[in-house]
Amino acid sequence: MERLSILYKSKYGCMPASVTPLTGSASNRRYYRLASDAGSCIGVIGTDVKENNAFVTIARHFRAKGINVPEVYAVSDDMSSYLQQDLGDCVLFDLLSAARRGDEDMVRVDALLNKTMSMLPAIQHGGAEGLDFSVCYPQPSFDRRMVMFDLNYFKYCFLKPSGLEFNEVLLQDDFERFADALLEDNTDTFLYRDFNARNVMVCGEDPYFVDFQGGRRGPVYYDVASFVWQARAKYPLALKERMLDNYLDALAGYRPIDRGAFMKRLDLFILFRLLQVLGAYGFRGLIEHKADFVTSIPAAISELKSMTGKFSSRYPYLTQTLERLCALPRFEEQTSDGVLEVRVCSFSFKKGIPQDASGNGGGYVFDCRSIHNPGRYEPYKKLTGMDEPVIRFLEDDGEVFGFLEHVYGVVDPHVETYARRGFTSLMVSFGCTGGQHRSVYCAEHLVAHLREKYPDIRLRLIHREQGIDTMLSDSPREGIRYEYDKIKE
Repeated sequence: MERLSILYKSKYGCMPASVTPLTGSASNRRYYRLASDAGSCIGVIGTDVKENNAFVTIARHFRAKGINVPEVYAVSDDMSSYLQQDLGDCVLFDLLSAARRGDEDMVRVDALLNKTMSMLPAIQHGGAEGLDFSVCYPQPSFDRRMVMFDLNYFKYCFLKPSGLEFNEVLLQDDFERFADALLEDNTDTFLYRDFNARNVMVCGEDPYFVDFQGGRRGPVYYDVASFVWQARAKYPLALKERMLDNYLDALAGYRPIDRGAFMKRLDLFILFRLLQVLGAYGFRGLIEHKADFVTSIPAAISELKSMTGKFSSRYPYLTQTLERLCALPRFEEQTSDGVLEVRVCSFSFKKGIPQDASGNGGGYVFDCRSIHNPGRYEPYKKLTGMDEPVIRFLEDDGEVFGFLEHVYGVVDPHVETYARRGFTSLMVSFGCTGGQHRSVYCAEHLVAHLREKYPDIRLRLIHREQGIDTMLSDSPREGIRYEYDKIKE
């Protein structure tokens, strides 16, 4: 922090009166607003000197080309920190969200989105002129290594954690063919890489561009796909077409345009970018359990569904795998109808507590390990809490009844309050050692209890370690016991 204050003094002639931490991105960079009567700026502390140098160098080059990026005011001698222009707090993506809530003029946001796209060719072509691509971080160009890194990022951080089985050899064959197609362009244009509405600041009615330090030499299609098909933005088709038209009109000032050929190439990069984004969502959401990324997955899957059919003849196994992935119930977009959905999950503590995919957090986790464990005995080791011998074992012992009575006493009032207040999501999880016997039994019985007592709520039963994820219909599902009260008596 002292380094930023010293840089501030070198710029403004005084120490900052206030230093306010700002919410950063997913990187390790830390951002602060430094201010006094002399002026306000943004201070950045980054742990990677090469990444910092890439941002500073590209920003100064772009400014000299008349491109709307923040001015870099001062840089520390060791390149670990720098000051840049304070562009305010108005992010284009936030304006879009506000417009959808009715808190912002959608006509204005539409104009800003289209203006942003019409400015992109100047970054890609004008920004590339005279740029020393050797400063780009972590590599100077879009090449096979980058393509395969992103495809494998998708495979290992999203596809594998999804639980979907697939043939790695056949998938790799299609990955290689896909990479060949992506690399057919030989271009000297600038690839922004993270070009989306979250990286566009709005000052007055002018878009300004940030977070371009990952840019490099590469094809123009990637950035168009990144922005227009940004999964979280959920742009309607008509708006996508307008943005694309504005982009192509501006691009025509730099190169001849064959729209049909351009769209054919663009489709490849839309698919590639969606896979890269799902890799990121998988890592941050499915692996690091960050709720905001988990809740973004269904939108990306929805976009992916519209793309897979275009490539079935060129990449048959990849397409087949993606179609199966898109069909997984856990990634379906949920439209709220105001009905409370209670998700009841069984799990093994050895594999971690289940995350709430709704992003709401809260709910309950009950530890079933105090109950006598049938898994200790050979006849029950390969069975689950849905099997009759295990059920009899637990019920003959009897302590599970008292445990569940306490669970009902806690969960029932919560369900009633949530339903009355119009909440739509609640998660209740049962954990035991292996997630196989006690937790499964308790999850089954809570679902049966809630279904009988609260017929107007929606119930989803998940036995994580068995790979079972069921949205209950109106008819009883085999395996859920309804004679619990009779047995207890």
